[in-house]
Amino acid sequence: MDIDIRKHIINNFKDDSIEAIKEAIEAGISSQDEIALPGLGVFLEMIWNHSDDEEKNNLLNKIKMSL
Repeated sequence: MDIDIRKHIINNFKDDSIEAIKEAIEAGISSQDEIALPGLGVFLEMIWNHSDDEEKNNLLNKIKMSL
């Protein structure tokens, strides 16, 4: 059985409020449960694909500073 994780994550959250999405992200991070990582990765991919070069550079700098 093939599961398209991207489609699943998008479909799971597409009708949620901003607050619900925020809560899901914060819960995934605070739980430190690795099962949340694919979903967070999908969110990162969506942000990356909808960002201009300046936003991408800001994101990269934040990631680098956090390492």
